[in-house]
Amino acid sequence: MILSTIPTWFAARQFSARERYESLPMPKRGDEMWRFSNLKQLAFDEGTASSATIDPLDLLARSAGPEKSAAKLVFHRDELIHSEANLPAGVICMPLAQAIIEHSGLIEAHFMKQETRLGSAKYAALHEASVRNGVFVFVPDGIEVEGTIEVHHWNSGTAGLFPHTLIVTGRHAKVCVVDHFASADEEAGVVIALNDLAAGEGSKLDYIALQELNELSRMIQINQTKVARDASTIGFTLNTGAAWARNESLSRLEGPGGRSDMLSVSLPDHQQEYDQRTFQHHVAPGATSDLLFKNVLYGHSRTIFSGLIFVDEGAHHTDAYQTCRNLLKTDTCEANSMPGLEINADQVKCSHGSTTSQISDDEIFYLRARGIDPANARRLIARGFCIEAIQRLNHPELESFIIDRLERKFSRIAVTS
Repeated sequence: MILSTIPTWFAARQFSARERYESLPMPKRGDEMWRFSNLKQLAFDEGTASSATIDPLDLLARSAGPEKSAAKLVFHRDELIHSEANLPAGVICMPLAQAIIEHSGLIEAHFMKQETRLGSAKYAALHEASVRNGVFVFVPDGIEVEGTIEVHHWNSGTAGLFPHTLIVTGRHAKVCVVDHFASADEEAGVVIALNDLAAGEGSKLDYIALQELNELSRMIQINQTKVARDASTIGFTLNTGAAWARNESLSRLEGPGGRSDMLSVSLPDHQQEYDQRTFQHHVAPGATSDLLFKNVLYGHSRTIFSGLIFVDEGAHHTDAYQTCRNLLKTDTCEANSMPGLEINADQVKCSHGSTTSQISDDEIFYLRARGIDPANARRLIARGFCIEAIQRLNHPELESFIIDRLERKFSRIAVTS
């Protein structure tokens, strides 16, 4: 992004964010929002660019997505190396650096408007101060985008990367965006990503994040979603890569009839750690939120889940559900779950819960009796455990693509086990 061409408001936001980042304290062990977290992972330094030669054509060949895509953008760090689109008239889909100049007012109206309240305010400020590019998608009233908009973010080197995704839908619009984060080399990269989702009245906005960074990298991803009257959003995260990843997801239901589905599948192995924090904020009456997180743990891996359903005063007739389920595949992995409720309204239906278990001997015996060896039996059970969350996407082609990414991780686990 060329600094001399960006709008004054954005330059001022970045300057203010830098001051805020420097003034905010580092998380401490006693902070509730960082309970059970490995704070050593937050030792970020400036890093360096990759010393290896990265071939853009190779990255493009590796940027596979669902077969039916309406648009495809491929970035190597902040540089757009490929773009193609077949979108309805009026739909905007372009790099954020370009959109800030060409659609400044629209960006300013929606860029990072929600408070970061799940622990990473300091790193959200660092993102805001450092962001140079990303993706902007705007779907006008009444327009439905068939197929997915797929975005590939390739990282290399150890210097920080700060991709930003901003998606805005008008009244009764529809769009599905897939963000894919991967490593172009084997360096210990750092990615701090943030996405703003603003679903207009009666619209449908689906956002899928696939995190497949190399197992030396670290990532913080902050998801901020606003749901208007009768709108529907899905936020889905797949974690298979990175040494350490923290996902913070906040969904704010601002209109009656709004619905937010928050879904995740995580498959850590070795020493990987996935830290998941969620906030289902019911502002308006008569809205629904439903969270389902599935974690399958191998090796010496760890997961942390901390979720809160918060119902404002006056947000009557709220339906809110929260479920986290952990499947432990070894005796050395660790799953921590902290679901919670805070209700300040009447006539609500809210529930929350978490389960942690291992595969039972009876399940293995059942499959062995049908000629399936123990290793494949365990893999089939783990795969089936994950499918429930993936099927909630209600998008067969996309579900198949995600299951394929999951199978790749299962195959790597089988080889190293």
